[in-house]
Amino acid sequence: KKKVKVGKLNPKLAQKGKEIFETKCNSCHKLGQRYVGPDLKKVTSRRTPAYIMNMIMNPRGMTHKNPTAKKLLGKFSTQMADLSIQRDQARAILEYLRSVNPDSSK
Repeated sequence: KKKVKVGKLNPKLAQKGKEIFETKCNSCHKLGQRYVGPDLKKVTSRRTPAYIMNMIMNPRGMTHKNPTAKKLLGKFSTQMADLSIQRDQARAILEYLRSVNPDSSK
C-alpha cells in the first residue's frame, strides 16, 4: 500500500480530471446522486486518496480484497468496469473529486 500525497488543490490537474471523469466515469457515476455506481459527491471525505485511486485503476482487485469495496459491490450489484486508467489519469480524477468537495479532510 502506497500513500498518496495530495497537498494543496491543483486546479489545472482538477480540470484534466474533470475531462477524464466526464469521458470515462460519468456513464456510471454522478455527483450528488446514486446512479449505476455510488454517488461520488463527497467521496473524498469518506475514502482515502489511495483507496480512490486503487478503485479507479484496479476495481476488480479492490472488490476481491478490500472489505469496503466488497460491501459496495454487494450493495450496487454491478462490478465497476476496468477502464485501463493509468496512474496519472487516476490522480487527475482524484484531484477533480477533491475540487468538488473542498471540505475534504483527507
